[in-house]
Amino acid sequence: MKVQTASRIDGDLLELAKERARAQRRSLSNYVENLLYMDIGNIPNDTTEIAIEEARIGKGLEKVGDLDEFMDDL
Repeated sequence: MKVQTASRIDGDLLELAKERARAQRRSLSNYVENLLYMDIGNIPNDTTEIAIEEARIGKGLEKVGDLDEFMDDL
């Protein structure tokens, strides 16, 4: 879901951002959103957060003794 927001930005910086957005054939909104994703990263959904936590604690993980065997089993 996208939401509209208002921000105060230095005028010169805004003009430079608009130029960069045009150069990449993006809207200013898309350009800024892309910059935020690159800085903040993708926010995982609930299922992914649970999987990340399970991996951190080692739930359901098996040790790999031989990488070649593991790859063959895939």
